[in-house]
Amino acid sequence: MALRPMARTDVNRSAILAHLGAHGPASRAELARSLSLSPALMTQLSKDLISDGLIRELAHQASQGGRPARMLGLVASAGRAVGVKVAADHLAFVEVGIDGTVGRTASEPFDAAASTMLAVLADRLRRFIAGGADTPLLGIGVGVPGDVDAQGTGIVNSTQLGWTNAPIGSSLRRELGLPVLVENNVNAVAMAERLYGLGRRHAHFLVVTIGTGVGAAIVIDGAIVRGTRGGAGEIGHIPVREEGPRCSCGNRGCLETFISEGALVRIARERGIIATDAGIGALRDAAAAGDAAATTVFSEAGHLLGRTLAGLVHALDPEVIILLGEGTTDWAHWSFGFEPAFRAALMPSRRGVAVAVESWQDDSWAQGAATLVLATPFDADGVAGEQGDLVRQRLVEQAAPQGEPS
Repeated sequence: MALRPMARTDVNRSAILAHLGAHGPASRAELARSLSLSPALMTQLSKDLISDGLIRELAHQASQGGRPARMLGLVASAGRAVGVKVAADHLAFVEVGIDGTVGRTASEPFDAAASTMLAVLADRLRRFIAGGADTPLLGIGVGVPGDVDAQGTGIVNSTQLGWTNAPIGSSLRRELGLPVLVENNVNAVAMAERLYGLGRRHAHFLVVTIGTGVGAAIVIDGAIVRGTRGGAGEIGHIPVREEGPRCSCGNRGCLETFISEGALVRIARERGIIATDAGIGALRDAAAAGDAAATTVFSEAGHLLGRTLAGLVHALDPEVIILLGEGTTDWAHWSFGFEPAFRAALMPSRRGVAVAVESWQDDSWAQGAATLVLATPFDADGVAGEQGDLVRQRLVEQAAPQGEPS
C-alpha cells in the first residue's frame, strides 16, 4: 500500500511556492533557511515540485567560493485559480497565481434571495473568467457564509443567504465545465492563513471573523475541523442570553445578535447615538471623534467577544487566535473591552495565548476561496474529493510540459 505524504509536508510545498512568488528565485539553501526546513527535506520537496511542473531550475547563482548554487524559480504559467466570495448583496472575485498572489479583483451586485441566483452566479463568474490571464485555469473556489456538506459536492445551507440545500457546486460545474470547490468562507480564509499567513507557523489556531456576521475556523494539527455537516465554528450562534434579539437562525440571544455589524448599528440607534437611518459608518465616525457613547458600543461588543473566545481557548487550547473580518477596522475601539475581559476569563495557564489582529479587505474572502483550489495539489487527505483530483489532473496536464529543468 502506497504511503500518502504527511500534511506538514504538503504545507511546506505550498510555502515554497509562496516564497518564490513573493521573493523571486532562490537557492535550495536559501529556501531551507527561510522556511526552517532541513536540507534533506528541501531537496526532496524541490524534486517533487520540479516533477509536478510547478518550479524549475534556473541559472547558477554567483558564488564567493565553493560550488555555485542552482537557483529555483516559479513556473508562473503552471496555473491560476479564481475565487469568489458570496454575500447576500454582492460577489467579490479574485484571480490568483499558484503562489497565492492576487492578480485581479472585481465586485458585482448580487441578490442571494433571487430565484435566478444560480444562473446569475454562473454568469458573473463566466464574465470574470473571460477577462483573465492566458495561463491555465485550474479551478474555481467558492466561499459562502454557511454550512457546506463537502468541498467537492458543495451543497450549501446558509441562514445569512437564505439558502437551503442549494446545489452550488453541481450547478457551477455544469454551467462552467471546470472543477469547483465550495467551502464555508471562514474555513477558506483559515486555509489561506495556513498556507500563506500567520497560521503557517502554528499547528493549532483559531481564525475568528467579525463583521456582518461572526464566525470561526478551528485548525487542529494543521487540519481544519469541519464537523459532521461542515458547520463547525459557527460561534456567532452560541447562545449568550436567554432573552435577546431574534437571530437569523431563528433562536434568541445568539452572540451575533449583540456584536455583528447590524447589532452594533441597532444598539447605537436605540441609544440615540446615531440617526435611525444611519449605518456602521456613522457609528465609526462618532467613535473616531471621541464620542464616549459610541466607543462604549464597540467596547461592550469586545467584552462579550472576549469572554466567548476565552471559553473556546479552554475547550480547544489553540496556540494563537487570528482575528479578521470587516469589523477589525474598528478594533482600536473593540480592544478596550476585549483584552481585559478575555484575559480575566482565562485560566492562569492560558493567559499567555496570543491574539493577532490582521488588516482586512473585502477581496480577502475571495482570496481564501481561491486557496481551496491552490491547496488541492497538496491535499494528502482527500478533502476536496473528486474535484480535487480534477484540479490535480489539470495541473499535471497543462503545467508539466513547461516545467522541464532548464
